[in-house]
Amino acid sequence: MINYQLELEKTLKQIEGTKPKLLLHVCCAPCSSYVLTYLSDYFDITVLYYNPNISPIEEYQKRLNEEKRLIKELNKDNIHIMECNYENEEFEEIAKGLENVEEGGIRCRKCYNLRIEKTAQIAKEKNFDYFTTTLTISPLKNSQVLNQIGRELEEKYKIKYLYSDFKKKEGYKTSIILSKKYNLYRQNYCGCKYSKPKVTE
Repeated sequence: MINYQLELEKTLKQIEGTKPKLLLHVCCAPCSSYVLTYLSDYFDITVLYYNPNISPIEEYQKRLNEEKRLIKELNKDNIHIMECNYENEEFEEIAKGLENVEEGGIRCRKCYNLRIEKTAQIAKEKNFDYFTTTLTISPLKNSQVLNQIGRELEEKYKIKYLYSDFKKKEGYKTSIILSKKYNLYRQNYCGCKYSKPKVTE
């Protein structure tokens, strides 16, 4: 099993003294809080908010607004944001037939791939040096799977993927602390309607 935190540290050491352009897919403000504070010393970061899995649209917009607020409050001139269209139909298409699959299964992998591939495509089109995602910060998400997707897309689009396991070195714990500091909205489900907790009578 690969230690992707060590892989990240190797890359950061290699680029020390430069500021490559990184396109960073983010899922929400709490998850991005630690990642942005960590990586902003090394990269010129553009946050990509592409999450067609999130529903309803009011939840999508709420998370987007929180991301914008966090970036404003961090007040760093090398962090910018790029919004995408909602495109919920793209997620629904890949989820067909997989509605009842447990969290963390093939539906989730397809969802990760959808979002990370969009990031890779835009990174290639806009001449970024690297692309990556904040998803590895979650203790509920498999960093081996996420980084494998990144590796496949790196080869497909010929652009460098920034390998990571942001939950390591107390990254997840730090994200909770930062969420409290900035009073960030923390949702109780990943984003799609299939991951939303069932309300019991």
